[in-house]
Amino acid sequence: MPNILVFVETSASGELRSNPAGALSAAAAIGTPVAVVTVSPGSGAAVADTLGKLGAAHVFIAESASAATLLATPQAAALAAAAAEYDASAVLIEGTTDGRDIAGRLVARLGAALLADAVALKRDGDRLVATHSVFGGAYTVESTVEDGPVVVTVRPGAFEATSATATPAIKTVALDADGSASAVIDSVVEEKAVSSRPELREAKTVVSGGRGLGAADKFVLVEQLADALGAAVGASRAAVDAGWIPSNHQVGQTGTTVSPDLYIALGISGAIQHRAGMQTAKTIVAINKDADAPIFDVADFGIVGDVFSVVPQLIDAVASKN
Repeated sequence: MPNILVFVETSASGELRSNPAGALSAAAAIGTPVAVVTVSPGSGAAVADTLGKLGAAHVFIAESASAATLLATPQAAALAAAAAEYDASAVLIEGTTDGRDIAGRLVARLGAALLADAVALKRDGDRLVATHSVFGGAYTVESTVEDGPVVVTVRPGAFEATSATATPAIKTVALDADGSASAVIDSVVEEKAVSSRPELREAKTVVSGGRGLGAADKFVLVEQLADALGAAVGASRAAVDAGWIPSNHQVGQTGTTVSPDLYIALGISGAIQHRAGMQTAKTIVAINKDADAPIFDVADFGIVGDVFSVVPQLIDAVASKN
């Protein structure tokens, strides 16, 4: 089985920034998963143990004094070193803001091809085939690379965590990244939202509200259903622009892309920009009084009705099952 690198993002304090279990599972389906992480010297052991529990067969730890002070350069250097060490046929990087930056740098270093925003991966003989949801989710296409290494950015949340716990082989190297062409990070302030709800990008269930709710005080209906289901709260751009909810809750092409098990859209018409951010959800439920709303084109289940009548009944039904 070919070695597949999976880049693991960490915070400035050395903790895992997101859950890489889905990307490791995707790698395990097409090869041997090798987790690559860049940390400050002496802080890699705990991370390696965690990555083994998430399914990494190998963990490559690049210790760099500049890991938290140079923007993307140490991470790209670590991946290039790991690619040579393991003769990797592919590198998977989550398509976050930092991940896309690192992917671009790595492609230039390796002379590799780039497959962007993959929502599924498979093997066709020796070739890696990526599936993409494009043009706002209107089309599903496949792409591949005929020869040479390939870097793949994977859509966060698109891959289920299915890998079994492993006892990884760990390799630690010292890395001196060249910072002459890199932006320097002067300071980092990590702000974590204090909430009992799941984080939007990683949530298994998302309840989103849109313009059809009519007013800021009506948006509480979204939060009530989300709390009943243990879900994250999302929103359309119209709801964010109206000031009903902060922008970090926006789902769509210019917001957060999500791929939960269940996505419930309340009063969202379903403009193409919104569908681009949620269409890969496994099950989509739409509630809207407009029977011609585009959201019904992608919904697995649709209710044509008034959200203020339907949703309270739904909340009561969920409560009766708990």
